[in-house]
Amino acid sequence: QLQLVESGGGLVQPGGSLRLSCAASGSTLAYYAIGWFRQAPGKEREGLSCIISSGGITNYADSVKGRFTISRDNAKKMVYLQMNSLKPDDTAVYYCAANRLMCSYYDYEYDYWGQGTQVTVSS
Repeated sequence: QLQLVESGGGLVQPGGSLRLSCAASGSTLAYYAIGWFRQAPGKEREGLSCIISSGGITNYADSVKGRFTISRDNAKKMVYLQMNSLKPDDTAVYYCAANRLMCSYYDYEYDYWGQGTQVTVSS
């Protein structure tokens, strides 16, 4: 069974950057597509980005396209989300999730989830 642990969240000023990490254990990361999601207080969970198992294809939601970059290192069992030009609206708990089938922005299609890491964008 795959376990995921996010890290790298914190407080950042508008316009700043953060790099989130998702560490995998318990199974072979290369078997899974990985998605990044976020959930702000009072809002539904939002799919942000996804990377297929080989890393060759990535997708981004319009809300983060051009600002966020997803990447992975299967040998290190790590997935990353580089977040630039952060805005207050990016404030949320960020989650990584694993899916054995394909990239998707639908949270119900993911089998394994991390515990989340808080990102707060504020001056």
